[in-house]
Amino acid sequence: MGKKEEIIEFCKKNGLDTIGFSECKIFHELNPYFERRKKLGLENEFEQQNIDNRLNPFLYMPEGKTIISIAFPYLYSLDFNEKTHFSKYTLGRDYHVVLTEYMNKICKFIEAMGCKALCFVDSNALPERYIACNSGVGFIGKNNALITEKYGSYVFLGEIITDLIIQPDKPLLQKCGNCHICLQACPTNSIVKGKSGMNNNPNICLSYITQKKSLEDHWFEKLNGRLFGCDTCQSICPYNKGIELSKISEFKPYEHMRNIDLEALINMDNKLFKDKYKMTSAGWRGKSILKRNAIINAINIDKSKIETIEKDASPYIRDYYYRLLKFFKL
Repeated sequence: MGKKEEIIEFCKKNGLDTIGFSECKIFHELNPYFERRKKLGLENEFEQQNIDNRLNPFLYMPEGKTIISIAFPYLYSLDFNEKTHFSKYTLGRDYHVVLTEYMNKICKFIEAMGCKALCFVDSNALPERYIACNSGVGFIGKNNALITEKYGSYVFLGEIITDLIIQPDKPLLQKCGNCHICLQACPTNSIVKGKSGMNNNPNICLSYITQKKSLEDHWFEKLNGRLFGCDTCQSICPYNKGIELSKISEFKPYEHMRNIDLEALINMDNKLFKDKYKMTSAGWRGKSILKRNAIINAINIDKSKIETIEKDASPYIRDYYYRLLKFFKL
């Protein structure tokens, strides 16, 4: 058994069966794409502004020869009927923590072969979906999501750079064809026509909007039940029909994330946040963001809920309280 097969087998023993390999190289071909996005103002605050950091994996490991891309399925249910909801990717344990634990095990396995290995989980600026596509893990859809054959787009991605030379897998081409369902369904027209989502605008994607520290008033009604993230383009994608669900136990949804108690969220204190929400992928932006989104959604459902906000002493929340009063003319 070669080293590639050994790594694949080790991953499978750890419940990971969607793995790909590609050459570690500078992604010069993406430079026009990133330059175009910068020129059009399509970057957002979460993106690395230095384009070279996004194109050059040798900045992280000069000796790198191969990049390993691994998909982690997280979906436990295809039920999207919740009126007020967290995005599916946030329902279980924080994926940053989970993936790092798995990836560190794989790195140690590679290091035991006498090779170097460095793993990344949202901890670098490299184009992880492009790398996954190059590695044959999946293809990039028109909504910019990485779509795998087995799990659809409901996957997290992790990368390992190693100095081990491994035969690369074949890249996958986009399979969307003439389908435009995600463009038509996007509630903010964030997804637009263009090759591999080249012209998509993440700055008006509701997933991003729910995470912004400063939220403009015109977004209040657009949240429409979204407490953190947006699953619209994924829930209607044909490639997400009939897929397999996750068996990774750490991603099993917490009960309080599935069955939402808006009153508890609105009145959440530091202890409740730490005990129940900080451990999830929705917790990294802090308590105030979740409280704000809960208040906005509660008022969208029942205007009388505005009275519950007055008790909050946070200047941040009280600012939204007065803005909501004015916006909804209460």
